[in-house]
Amino acid sequence: MTQRKTCNTLSSSQGKRLSNALGEDEGMTFTQPSISQVQKSLEQLSPSQVDQKTAEVIQYILVKDQKKIPIRRGDLIKHVIKEYRNIYPEIIKRAAHSLDQVFGLKLVEIDAKNHLYILINKLEAAAGGCSMRCANPKTGLLFVILSVIFMKGGVVREGLIWSMLKKLNVDPADRHEDFGDVKKLITDEFVRQRYLEYVRVPHTDPPEYEFHWGQRADLEVSKAKILEFMGQLHDQEPQSWKHQYREAHSNQASSQASTSSQR
Repeated sequence: MTQRKTCNTLSSSQGKRLSNALGEDEGMTFTQPSISQVQKSLEQLSPSQVDQKTAEVIQYILVKDQKKIPIRRGDLIKHVIKEYRNIYPEIIKRAAHSLDQVFGLKLVEIDAKNHLYILINKLEAAAGGCSMRCANPKTGLLFVILSVIFMKGGVVREGLIWSMLKKLNVDPADRHEDFGDVKKLITDEFVRQRYLEYVRVPHTDPPEYEFHWGQRADLEVSKAKILEFMGQLHDQEPQSWKHQYREAHSNQASSQASTSSQR
């Protein structure tokens, strides 16, 4: 298969070096093939070749998802798809179907501009997020932080989060037995996993930051379950927080409607 040159005035190797220097790769410069291009390329491959490549993509996604870091389309193409890039849409469609039917996992593109994918456990999502609270200490900490953000209207200054954690005997300045570097865990790992957004507040000097829910949290975490948790914590009915109750159950209804439409 003939490689397309990056630029008419550069050799392919020179173009690749320039692309790497700019922080680009094959996936970032990838152009989505048309339906006719996909069909033509499929005709040149055997079913076993397509099945094998699909299996490799599934394995790659499952391994990458262990760290809960979004999977880049560029990395998929560069490390797995490779010369099969002209049938990328078909491979991803088949991989998504297998992940859904065999593993109960939904492949979701959370960032259409940068083409980032995550896996959602459909059974855990349907259960309403118990695994988020119960799986391990880190996810328990994350659930608490997401709860505070939700109850405070969706945006919280970082100082409030650090203050709240100190009350729970988790000091961001100290290394924790379960969490390690607490501040790095929250501002780096949870952010890279797209559970949190860590955003600089404009016109602040010295710089101040605030936390928002991330894209993965919106997809995986039930706000209705957070309200139930808060109700148990404060011995109040979830309806006591009117604004949050409306938001939680509005989101829950939208999610259920979306699930029903996909059946």
